[in-house]
Amino acid sequence: MAKKILIKPIITEKAENLSENLGQFTFIVAKNANKVEIRKAIEAKFSVSVNSVNTLNMPSKAKNRNTRSGVLKGSVSGYKKAIITLSEGETIDFFGDI
Repeated sequence: MAKKILIKPIITEKAENLSENLGQFTFIVAKNANKVEIRKAIEAKFSVSVNSVNTLNMPSKAKNRNTRSGVLKGSVSGYKKAIITLSEGETIDFFGDI
């Protein structure tokens, strides 16, 4: 169940600041997943307790690229993002033993 709902964590500078300061972690999730399913998947996979789940539907973006043969037009797919707030003192270690 967790593999179908959780796609991958978002590891950016902003997401790292959220995790260090507020205990919030950001994931890309399946578009059809709701907050209850996301909460259960996080708790099952990482064995932590989740306080809240906030979701955002990120829109697709049009992109253009100049090549020798002309301008190529395309788009970057939209996705659903979930920001998870964990209980006080709990954390998720994405990098393990690196």
